[in-house]
Amino acid sequence: MKLAVVGATGLVGGEILEVLEERNFEFESLFLVASERSIGNIIEYKGKNYKVIGLEEAVEKKPDVAIFSAGGSTSLEWAPKFAAVGTAVIDNSSAWRMHTDHKLIVPEINSGELEAEDRIIANPNCSTIQMVVALAPLHERYRLKRIVVSTYQSVTGSGKSAVDQMNNERSGIDGEMAYPHKIDMNALPHIDIFMDNGYTKEEMKMVNETKKIFGDESIQVTATTVRIPTVGGHSEAVNVEFHEEFDLDEVRTLLEEADGVILQDDPEGNLYPMPLNAHKKDEVFVGRLRRDETQPKTLNMWVVADNLRKGAATNAVQIAEYLVKQKQFV
Repeated sequence: MKLAVVGATGLVGGEILEVLEERNFEFESLFLVASERSIGNIIEYKGKNYKVIGLEEAVEKKPDVAIFSAGGSTSLEWAPKFAAVGTAVIDNSSAWRMHTDHKLIVPEINSGELEAEDRIIANPNCSTIQMVVALAPLHERYRLKRIVVSTYQSVTGSGKSAVDQMNNERSGIDGEMAYPHKIDMNALPHIDIFMDNGYTKEEMKMVNETKKIFGDESIQVTATTVRIPTVGGHSEAVNVEFHEEFDLDEVRTLLEEADGVILQDDPEGNLYPMPLNAHKKDEVFVGRLRRDETQPKTLNMWVVADNLRKGAATNAVQIAEYLVKQKQFV
């Protein structure tokens, strides 16, 4: 088993290595891959030093699995080159998500769609992943009709430069700006670029990816995504209308039994999901369950997850684990 981590020096790349170690992912060879400016750097993993290599050298080594977290342009150029030598690429960027020839995978929902010929597999957007994990058991029982979601997303979703901007602002230091405005003590309703319809690209990712993951174009989704000055994870207020009527006690039971979900729903005890408590956790936390009293068959819920973990690294590693378990690519 030969494993490559592409973008190993970035925030998500570092998180991928942590998750691999925590889950004791087994391999014979590990290749840590990054851009030219990082080639030759040393990264320690499980007590062993690994020298960072470049993309060309990594392709020549023909890894069985390559987990990409190096940006869309890198994925578009290099994922096909890895695939051509037989590597199964698991890509964290948005490059391949909506491509009709490539699967968009959340293991708890649709890993069974993967086939031996899938050589480029897309990891969904972080905010989409946590929402669909929470909704999947409810969709199976009541069938999703319409989703209205507002997100409160961590600065870590924008990378190290955004974390640096927030920390600089808190320390009174002038530095480079990752955002067009101050982020500390602020909320920016602006994630990714604005599109012709007035929505941001992040908002449309949630719309389109949700439909693809569930394989149902009839599900209506509308989103507002907001960046806030937190680092522990993303939070989402989800208003979901079903085709079938639901029972709140049954909803709680379905969520309690769902793979990858932790229910925290005790308002009287001040128990509800928060990014502070989701930090470094792999699960999706759900709470504030209550019926929407303005219309039938509609539920309000609050969903929180660490965007660098289940929103990126953990989901990708889970896909890799599935591939190895199925012995499709090794």
